[in-house]
Amino acid sequence: MTALRDKRILLGVSGGIAAYKSPDLVRRLRERGAEVRVVMTESAARLVSPTVFQAVSGQPVRCGLWDDQAEAAMGHIELARWADIVLVAPATANLMAELAAGSAGSLLTTLCLVSRAPLWLAPAMNQAMWTHPATWANRELLATRGVRFIGPESGGQACGDEGPGRMSEPPAIVHRLAMDSLPPAERVLEGLSVLVTAGPTREPIDPVRFVSNRSSGKMGFAVARAAAEAGARVTLVAGPVSIPSPEGIERVDVETAAQMYEQTMARISGADIYIGAAAISDYRPETIAAQKIKKRADTLALQMVRSPDLLASMAALPSRPFTVGFAAETERLEEHATAKLRGKQLDMIIANLVGARLGFDTDDNSAVVLWEDGREDLARSSKAELAHRIVSVVARRFRARAQSPVTPVGRSQVS
Repeated sequence: MTALRDKRILLGVSGGIAAYKSPDLVRRLRERGAEVRVVMTESAARLVSPTVFQAVSGQPVRCGLWDDQAEAAMGHIELARWADIVLVAPATANLMAELAAGSAGSLLTTLCLVSRAPLWLAPAMNQAMWTHPATWANRELLATRGVRFIGPESGGQACGDEGPGRMSEPPAIVHRLAMDSLPPAERVLEGLSVLVTAGPTREPIDPVRFVSNRSSGKMGFAVARAAAEAGARVTLVAGPVSIPSPEGIERVDVETAAQMYEQTMARISGADIYIGAAAISDYRPETIAAQKIKKRADTLALQMVRSPDLLASMAALPSRPFTVGFAAETERLEEHATAKLRGKQLDMIIANLVGARLGFDTDDNSAVVLWEDGREDLARSSKAELAHRIVSVVARRFRARAQSPVTPVGRSQVS
């Protein structure tokens, strides 16, 4: 996502124990191309050394109004004018109270008052503080003044309490800022719900062995991330892979084809688009041995039976989502992909060649997108870039179908 590229973000760190998360927040913002400068309260500087923030931001850290060198040219005014976004994470109950009162007793609160940039707060405090009427009154007052909030979340707290008050995790904060900064032209899936399946499945033979395939899940995860970055609400049903969850999505982990079928069909209600990027096992062992099969003969025969066909079942639903399949082929790419498009009555199919050093386990790929009366070639690029281009084509065809409904490939006009 490029929404935060070249954005100037002023990060305020106040004196909550969640300040230990803030260096990671700086790192993630810079990974998105943002320039970050850090201002700390004196209490925050007792929890995390300013040297840490200087190291991860690459910029000097300001901690007080009485910095003679910085303030010789009204440095706090310069900082306030520099910022495109002001983010305070963590924002303590005390800092929220000071902002609600219009206090300028510290460099951080002074900057919040002087800056005309959007102000975001990521609260972090004890659950009793967060639910106290005074804190809620301050929150409501700040919200009426245009202050935006990220979190807090519920869960275990440093003091041992359970409840609301945990600062949102850095990936969630970055995702929220990026979504808000996304240009309208890139919000191609805004307001839509997208369901994605990704990764392989594993079909057990016995307690230690299984049948699977070489899918890494990288392409499916990249598509889920790209859909979220295009503004969609994304649910990702993932097979057994070791890939971190993309920011801003709901993830459901499964192992077998039957589990993927069950969990995906249970979540299809309300989905506008389904993208089936998973490499689901077509067959599974008919029986699963209760104990490890011992090596007693030169051969071992497995009776295999068909797994449920998730893609075909999805496309056959009376009120189905816009259904996109994937075809990973080793030969005759468009011939086999077109047959799958027609046979399963899909709205669209993404086809790509796979094999040795091609498709599986790589970080780049190419694809051809096919639909009823059209096609589009997507040249080789990183899977992240390819995913964004796929999402763009999917969004365009989805909007076209909504404006002028057509019959999916292979589906009769007579029901």
